[in-house]
Formats: sequence, structure tokens, C-alpha cells
Amino acid sequence: MDITRIYNSPNILGLILTFYVSYAISARKSALILGSVFNVPVSYQTVLNYAEAASYYCHHFNLTHKGLIDEISAGDETYIKIKGKHAYTFFFISSKNHKITASHVADNRGALPAIAAIKEAIRTAKSDQKLSLITDDNPSYTAAVLYLNDQQDSNLAISHHKVIGLQNLDEQSEQFRPFKQLIERLNRTYKQHVRPSHGFNTPNGAIALTTLFVTHYNFLRPHMALKYKTPVQIPELNAISTIQGKWAKILSMAA
Repeated sequence: MDITRIYNSPNILGLILTFYVSYAISARKSALILGSVFNVPVSYQTVLNYAEAASYYCHHFNLTHKGLIDEISAGDETYIKIKGKHAYTFFFISSKNHKITASHVADNRGALPAIAAIKEAIRTAKSDQKLSLITDDNPSYTAAVLYLNDQQDSNLAISHHKVIGLQNLDEQSEQFRPFKQLIERLNRTYKQHVRPSHGFNTPNGAIALTTLFVTHYNFLRPHMALKYKTPVQIPELNAISTIQGKWAKILSMAA
């Protein structure tokens, strides 16, 4: 679907994304609100279709405007359900500016999706930047880091630190646990946004909502730890007061 040719206005599309993504309201309730409050007759399937179409543009916007990353990033995977089966979303987040630097939806917790997530997380790093990744003890991350380090200059090797369990039983876990807690908070926020969907019928639906969540988290959601600023500042959004207006602007910039 081409969002430039949809029947409804950019403002209505922005409202749909505001309810469905930013406020984590299910597609059915979003459609109900639009009809009963704003007198905009849309079906829940229209909400899903618009979200999937918008995610294509937001994916490119996320990649283009991600910017540089911090020297320390934390990563983890959390499970979701697609067609009633477990699937997994891999995230990496920068330690200082708290922006999501990578997301990847996969049907397993293996090395390949871990490699894909890490490659995107470090894509915008400076050529001489020393990078450290903090994860749990999932062996997929160890294999992924070993593989990626083998592909590049040894002087630019990625350092990998593991935080094991819920208690600090070793020095490494104690030192790096605050970074692991950062990614765990991100996972909880993500779960709040995907829970109203009660699982996904298709992988595309899961990827679409995850992509839109990243857009919301990085560019629209104020963070208390950042003095209520967003992780990534986009000057064109600052003068817009409404969330639906910001969504519409993002899509216009990405189109």
C-alpha cells in the first residue's frame, strides 16, 4: 500500500499511529475510537493495513536518522508470538542517549539473528571507535561477536561482556549490570506496546509494529533520564505540538 494514495488524510493516518503505536491501543479499539470520537469510519483491518504501510517508510527513516552510537551498547532478545508460536525480537540500545540502535524479529534465538542485530547496531560507529556490547549469557551473542571480529581489523575488535543471572555473583556481572537493566527496561516497554495485539497473525505484522515502536521510542517518546527529551532530536519535529502531527511529518520526510 502506498500511503500517499490512501483515502484518509495524513492527519487521520497520524491519529491511527498515535493510538495504535504511541498509546499502545489495539487495532480494534483504535478503530472504535476513530469512529465514535472523531467520526472517522475505519475498520480494524484498515488500522493494521495503514500501520504496515507506514512501517515501510518508518524503517528507512529509522535507518537514515539513527546517527552515531555510544561506545557501550546493551542487547537482549524478548519473545513474542506469531501464529501462536514463539518468536523473538532482538534489540540493542545505546547506553548514554538511550536510543534503539537495532531491532530484528526472528523465529529463533540463534547466532544468525544475533549477527544481524549486532551488524545494524554498530553500522554507524566511527571507524576508530572502541565498542563494547553487554548481553546475557546466550551463546548466540558470543558466536556473533566472534564471527564479526573475525571479519574486521583486530585493532577494532568488539568487546563483549556478559551479565549472568539475577544476582552479581561475579565481577563482570556487577560492573555491567546497569547496562543490562537498561535493555530490560526497553524490553518491558516493548512488551507493553505489543501486548494489546495478543500475538501476531503474520511475521509482517510483527515486523511492522516493531518498526513503528522503534520510531516512537527514538523520535517521539520523551525520556525522563534525558530530561524529557527524545533519544534522537529531529529539528523538523520540534515545532509540531501534536503526536499525530509528528507522525505525519516523519512519514512525509521518509516518503
